[in-house]
Amino acid sequence: MRGLVGVYNARGGVRGELGYAVGRLLGTAHCALCDITHATVRRKPAWDTMAARLGVPVALVHLDEVPGDVASAVAAAGTPVVLARLSEGGARVLLGPDQLELGGSVEAFEQSLRDAVRRLELHLPDG
Repeated sequence: MRGLVGVYNARGGVRGELGYAVGRLLGTAHCALCDITHATVRRKPAWDTMAARLGVPVALVHLDEVPGDVASAVAAAGTPVVLARLSEGGARVLLGPDQLELGGSVEAFEQSLRDAVRRLELHLPDG
């Protein structure tokens, strides 16, 4: 595995961010990955610490920023989603929308991620 890609269920840019914020307030927008990585408008320090501990690059992107090499996996899985970028090319879904419903817990995310990596017989440098 050469890295991870997390795709938010939200668009990027000022318009996308504002649209998501309003939708969240109105109860019409939800992104479990956003809840895990962010507290209000800032990224959680616990997220940054955990991501560094994984030992592989972790990219977080919005719906309108999905890299071409993972686009088909995102389309098949839905969002939010966390994918493993494979050394041989392509991507595998590690955590889909239902598995990311973790109450915003970075700790639960890390455990779920490590469990998925083991289950799929992939490897993180330290695990």
